[in-house]
Amino acid sequence: MSVLVARPVATRRPTGQRHHPMSAIAPVRLMMLMLLIAAGVLLVLLRLAFLAAFAQPATTREGAAALVPLRGDIVDRNGAPLARTIDAWSIGIHPNKMVNKPEELAPKLAALMPEHDSGWYLARLRSGTSFFYLQRRAMPELVKAVNALGEPAVDFAREPERLYPQSSMAAHAIGFINANGNGMSGMERVLNERLTNPIERSTPIALSLDSRVQAAFESELGNAMLSFKAKAAAGVMLDVQTGEVIAMVSFPMYNPNRVRDATQDGLRNNVTQSVYELGSTFKPITMAAAIDSGVVTSMSRRFDAREPLQIGRFKIKDDHPQRRYLDIPETLVHSSNIVTARIADELGADRMQAMFRKLGFDTAPDIELREKQRPLWPNYWARVTVMTSGFGHGIAVTPLHLASAYAALVNGGIWRPATLMRVAPGKASEGRRVISPATSDRIRQLLRLVVLDGTGRKGESPGYRVGGKTGTAEIAMKSGYSHSRNVSTFAAAFPMDAPRYVVIAMLDSPVANAQSAGQTTAAWTVAPVVSRVIARTGQMLGVMPDMRRDVDVSELTPLLWHAPGENTADPE
Repeated sequence: MSVLVARPVATRRPTGQRHHPMSAIAPVRLMMLMLLIAAGVLLVLLRLAFLAAFAQPATTREGAAALVPLRGDIVDRNGAPLARTIDAWSIGIHPNKMVNKPEELAPKLAALMPEHDSGWYLARLRSGTSFFYLQRRAMPELVKAVNALGEPAVDFAREPERLYPQSSMAAHAIGFINANGNGMSGMERVLNERLTNPIERSTPIALSLDSRVQAAFESELGNAMLSFKAKAAAGVMLDVQTGEVIAMVSFPMYNPNRVRDATQDGLRNNVTQSVYELGSTFKPITMAAAIDSGVVTSMSRRFDAREPLQIGRFKIKDDHPQRRYLDIPETLVHSSNIVTARIADELGADRMQAMFRKLGFDTAPDIELREKQRPLWPNYWARVTVMTSGFGHGIAVTPLHLASAYAALVNGGIWRPATLMRVAPGKASEGRRVISPATSDRIRQLLRLVVLDGTGRKGESPGYRVGGKTGTAEIAMKSGYSHSRNVSTFAAAFPMDAPRYVVIAMLDSPVANAQSAGQTTAAWTVAPVVSRVIARTGQMLGVMPDMRRDVDVSELTPLLWHAPGENTADPE
């Protein structure tokens, strides 16, 4: 039996893929999704652009301000820190919210903060006030100890602390701030605006001080003050070409980290605030005026110093009389008051005053500090006033006045204001001319002779070619000049063949001892201080000792005559 099966009809496969009826909607949804994503990205980009254009600068400024201290740092000329701001804390308490008994808490607070006794704390805790400070700018260790007492009424808050890493070093130059963070003295006061400016405070401010030199000077002068039981002391080192203060020393001192413990004498800057009759250190100034004005034209000119000089009821005499005629080098080497008075008399009141005014002796010292004192300027320049001012009596100035004057005497004749700011190369003040370069050269020779052969011998520092002048002046009292108290000063410069620095050291009312062979004169008390300071700091300052170099004084040495066995180091 055969079965016939019909052949299936062949179906043609369509060339394209058949879609589900809903698949036609998918491209539309995909396109909408892409548009939404693009719109979102566009919004984000627009937002970022808005922030970049308007919000970012403020954010940057705020961020930068948060990264820098509230008060800028002060550093020395080499970058060593002199004043810094660190994080500290304030500790307060709410007596009306206390949990512990006042009688129990008071002695514990007194033990941790002994600035006040237990009774003081007890009275404050019982006062019922809403709040008072226990300690401002406390260190973290104290915060931890007070917190451990477990009194919930105690309140702690972050508070910046001004730290002076060098303790009392250069305190009078640097100064200090008050509880509100404002500068109260020194360069802290002068630079207050810059130190607190949000933009400027991020960069440390460099002073002219060299902390290495400052430390050495404080050490040497402080030891001398203790040794001679002096009432006070002052010292300053200046760059003779720029007026920069390399070191400024004043004793008694204070610690700016603990200003509340300072005394009035300790806060006083003797370099800029105390005026003294500085005695024979004025003689080179008088000599410079005489040479520059033509009153003295020859170093060999001789003046009568055989007897004291009687002017009315006043008698001018020499402390170490030679009782003969003296020429110009001998006048300074033997520190003759009589000859200097005669020269000042020839100069006259007008020329003496003009010289002193050119050196700034009629105004407060020219420096940034606010703590400074005007000189005592004679009200009437009588003949005797002119003569005594020539050797440093009857006119009183600060040690800084004298330092700036000596810088002008040895640097070629240009007076420049002193500055505690570091001076960039080529940016020194132009200053003003007070004497000619030739007169300055002559004064350098004369000052070198004083150290080589006169009262400044103990100020010599081998290899540094020191030149200088001693000055020992009796202290003026209401009843006249004291015969038991004096101000001893040595004004020096080095190296004298190419002067770089002036150094002034002064002791107020030194007491004689064995070290000074029973003397209180500058030759024995402060000249050695300057010698040691130069020896310790010369190489730090780039001045290399050289025994083969010196000032040429061969023209002047033949003019010096000494009696057999004479010791010229004894006076002044």
